[in-house]
Amino acid sequence: MTEPDRGPVLLGIRHHGPGSARMVKRALEKTRPALILIEGPPEADALLDHVHALTPPVAILLHDEAEPENAAFWPFAEFSPEWQALRYADENGTAVRFFDLPAAASIGDDGPSGNVDPIGLLAEAAGFDDPERWWEDVVEHSASDPLELADAIAEAMVAVREEFEDEVGERTLRREAFMRQTIRKARKETDGTIVVVCGAWHVPALLSKPTVAADTALLKGLRRRKISGTWVPWSHGQLAAESGYGAGVDSPGWYAHLWQHRDDVVPRWFAKAAAVLREEDLPASTASAVEAVRLAETLAALRERPSAGLNEVNEAALAVLCGGDEVPLRLVHRKLVVGERLGEVGEAVPRSPLAADLQRLQRRLRLPADVTPKQLKLDLRKDTDRERSKLLQRLAVLGVPWGKPDRSNSLGTFAEVWQLRWDPVFAVSVAVAARHGTTVHTAAENVLVQAAGDATRVADAAAALTKSVGCELPKAVAEARNALDRCAALATDALELLAALPDLARTVRYGSVRGTDPELLRVALHGLLTRGAVGLPLACRNVDDETAENALATVDGAHEATRLAADEEHQQTWWRALHALVKAEAHGLPTGRATRLLWEAGELTSDDVAARLHRSVATAFVAGFLRGSATLLAADPRLFGLIDEWLTGLRGEAFDDALPLLRRAVTDFTPAERRLLGERVVAGQTAAPAAGDEWDIEIAERLAAHVRSLLA
Repeated sequence: MTEPDRGPVLLGIRHHGPGSARMVKRALEKTRPALILIEGPPEADALLDHVHALTPPVAILLHDEAEPENAAFWPFAEFSPEWQALRYADENGTAVRFFDLPAAASIGDDGPSGNVDPIGLLAEAAGFDDPERWWEDVVEHSASDPLELADAIAEAMVAVREEFEDEVGERTLRREAFMRQTIRKARKETDGTIVVVCGAWHVPALLSKPTVAADTALLKGLRRRKISGTWVPWSHGQLAAESGYGAGVDSPGWYAHLWQHRDDVVPRWFAKAAAVLREEDLPASTASAVEAVRLAETLAALRERPSAGLNEVNEAALAVLCGGDEVPLRLVHRKLVVGERLGEVGEAVPRSPLAADLQRLQRRLRLPADVTPKQLKLDLRKDTDRERSKLLQRLAVLGVPWGKPDRSNSLGTFAEVWQLRWDPVFAVSVAVAARHGTTVHTAAENVLVQAAGDATRVADAAAALTKSVGCELPKAVAEARNALDRCAALATDALELLAALPDLARTVRYGSVRGTDPELLRVALHGLLTRGAVGLPLACRNVDDETAENALATVDGAHEATRLAADEEHQQTWWRALHALVKAEAHGLPTGRATRLLWEAGELTSDDVAARLHRSVATAFVAGFLRGSATLLAADPRLFGLIDEWLTGLRGEAFDDALPLLRRAVTDFTPAERRLLGERVVAGQTAAPAAGDEWDIEIAERLAAHVRSLLA
């Protein structure tokens, strides 16, 4: 038994659809409702007073207070029907509420909802690849009255829902039960018209209402949690990234264009596209834009569509504006079809103390959050740049990787290069980090002090020390320095001790810029180096290949660290360790690498290396010696000659055995590096026999026969 249908005005919409947004706006202007119910979490009702302070795209962020990382977003663009309903309510003083299942019950529930895109299905059935163009051309243009249009959509949805009833999941049924209960309560409390804005898929369920008892049974056992939330800036890129409720819009920039322009949609679009290309110094004349419009409209006519959609526009842009080149089309796609718009949230909007402190720092340091990637060069001798670096370092510690250091563009001791890109989902990371402190300074300090206290390995303590120095947090530096001493005293693995050297060396080198006494850090580095050097040969004996790979990387890192930060006495300690490793019966990978490092430094002669190469029967030694040396092989005639002499000096079976060794040794070389080596070999060949010289036919025939046998 069901209740009689005397429900409110139901506006079934497509999330983030400009056609739906127009219908909602016109329907609200016509009905002038007393109450608007919008699909969304009721915990966000407290945030609705701040709609006037928002510039979309924006999103509601709700999170579990006990577990802030358990969070979800509800994004809105200017062309979202829900946003137009919120704006109407704000501008007209109309009561408005969210009426979906509470976030307390839904956050963290990743189970399938069983929903389909019903408007997309109808568009596909009509032969359209873009649901919005179908809505604009077929649905909206066929009815001038928005309520008649809503009734037509409801009727179509009833038919679609009946066909796909088996795909409706339990989560959707519970949501709809809660919606019906909220509508019942609203009818009792409200005099006047109630308008409901919800996904078209839910309209049939709200038209045919089960009993109160049936809905209550469906909602039994809902989770109860304390939920907090705020508004956060969102972006068109995030809408396209399928991140957040109702997102997954393939072309938010295009939809924004459809919302802003009802007339001359295609000509205005190509005018924008031509401007984007000209900004990149690519040819895009007004005449070519006009020709692109004609082609898009012709394609639409050939396909019997009322007007050109995004597919026709893209094809015309590729053929006319881009000359068939996909590269400039991708630029148009990124800047226009998706778009780079980032919303804004007013200062009066409630946020956590940590988020408020971050916003204050961004303003003071003139570092606005921007979704467009950019490079930032900092001179640490300048106060503002040093403060910017501290902020980026501290945020990284808090799990907010707004900036990533670009070490490939190192500018010296007093300079840093960062690659910046703000991701709107960092708002969750900030919410999670709020548990550590009320300011960026205190939160980062607490995280690093905790990390130092929890460190059980030398590398962990060294990493905490490096981060503490970069963040310029003296308390954390002291705790991490103590942790390093504690872990080093307990460590017995030489590789573990040496693995900490690269971080320490960078810290020693740049610590003075950060206001930390480098001598304090240098003492720690020397202690680790001395102990690690003594145990290195033994640590590389009787180990498997995976451990040997780690040993090779550790030797490389320790060698570079010694070069950067060790004094003469401790450099000699390192050379003695490498000599001991070369003489030890250790795995070939680190032994081969140690041999090459000693030879490059003049600690071993070429004859010494040649002798070791000739004695080597292990692939690992050759691989360790050659690993990462493609450019060096091509540029350094000494090394090239050494390998060439070793290889050409091999005879018979020794040569056959060496070929796979050499091939495996150069496996990591890139195609470009191999080509460079090939050119070096060609350039190093001798010319044809001089006058009077003769080829040794017998040797040549033996060589040819040997090559044929290898290829057979």
